[in-house]
This record gives sequence, C-alpha cells and structure tokens, in this order.
Amino acid sequence: MTELDPVIHAQARLRVTATLAALDDGDRMTFPRLQELLGMTAGNLSTHLRKLEDAGYVAITKTHQRRTPVTFVELTRTGRRAFEDYTAALRALLDPATDPSEVSS
Repeated sequence: MTELDPVIHAQARLRVTATLAALDDGDRMTFPRLQELLGMTAGNLSTHLRKLEDAGYVAITKTHQRRTPVTFVELTRTGRRAFEDYTAALRALLDPATDPSEVSS
C-alpha cells in the first residue's frame, strides 16, 4: 500500500506545499503574500513552515529591501520531489490500477 508523506499530508502544509509548487523551480514568495493567498494567521503559517523547513522541504530567507525586513519562502528541490511523490501516491490510492512510477507531474 502506498503511504502519504505525513509532513505534507496535514491540510495546512499541503496547501502551503501546493501553493509553492505552483511557482517555477527556484522562484520564491514573500511570507505576507503566502499568508494572504492561504488566508492563514502569521503564527499558524509560521508553525507549518517550521515543520516543512525541518523536513528540508522549504527554504526561508530573511533579508531587507531598503530598511524593511522581508521574508521569502521557496520550495526546495527536496520539497518539490516530495510533493511530486505525494501527488503520485495520492493518485495511486484513488486509482489502485495506476502504477505510481507511471504518473508524471
């Protein structure tokens, strides 16, 4: 039986990962923009990002634009691969006749 990645499987983290996966490889998004898109509180988003970061799925970059602090979030290569594997596993669970190795993203 195919297992779903428990780090991604939590609804909020799945939403974060799916949103970041929609970006081109190497692109990033500001924390406030991600928060706005997902309709999450800053604290809730931070908690889920920490779990994703601990797993190596997202990279957080804190910098400044002029004198204003800015936090960028991006999906790492590991995170993108984990999301692709997650979606393939989900497809396999929904359609057991599908071989997960044949599903391409």
